[in-house]
Amino acid sequence: MQQSLDNLEVKEQPATTLLSVRDLDVSYGAIRALHGVSIDVNAGEIVTLIGSNGAGKTTLLRTISGLLRPHRGTISWSAESNNSVSLTRLAAHAIVRKGVVHVPEGRQVFPHLSVRDNLLLGGYQQPDKAMLSIDIEKSYDRFPILRERRDQKAGTLSGGEQQMLAIARALMGRPKLLLLDEPSLGLAPIIVRKIFDIIREINAGGVTVLLVEQNAHMALTIAHRGYVLQCGQIVRSDAAAKLLNDDEVKKAYLGG
Repeated sequence: MQQSLDNLEVKEQPATTLLSVRDLDVSYGAIRALHGVSIDVNAGEIVTLIGSNGAGKTTLLRTISGLLRPHRGTISWSAESNNSVSLTRLAAHAIVRKGVVHVPEGRQVFPHLSVRDNLLLGGYQQPDKAMLSIDIEKSYDRFPILRERRDQKAGTLSGGEQQMLAIARALMGRPKLLLLDEPSLGLAPIIVRKIFDIIREINAGGVTVLLVEQNAHMALTIAHRGYVLQCGQIVRSDAAAKLLNDDEVKKAYLGG
């Protein structure tokens, strides 16, 4: 499995900007978590954010998805007929309708509901029941273990199974952009590799991915581009392959 990641040949993606974040400042009371952050995510890419704990990575994803409000800056979305719309002040549910879906850190499945009911909640904006059933079957095809566990309470699943459920639930919303926050957190190495292969498959199927990940090496291995976030500021950005070979990035985040 590791070999399949290392041998991945990343193809160049068309530079059609899907998400544009400009000069974003976000504070928790008197504490400023993000300082003038600007990033772009192009259609078809996997873009990763790397940085130490507390750098602001989760804050950035939560702000993009409408769970936090910025003090300053803009978030623009260009998925609809190339017309840019602002996500900056939209409610979280309205941002989901635009095609931006967030898989939060810690998975946050509904523990007392069944696997199937968790999936149904992910597709709550789908009015067509026939299409909803089709999407659930697609989830089961992508994650066969969820079909086996479909009537089991989500809280009784293993950590890896809960992560698969969280991703499947997000895909029920038919996202154009998937925000993934620490999908490997707390998982065994063999499960981590499986999750990363799943992310590649999702991206190959046409879903753009913005990935926050503690395992910087694996994140940069599957990503097209990366940003390094430090103390709430972007300090470096480049093609993922170049960041993998950057001496400072190696020293700070790659164990060498």
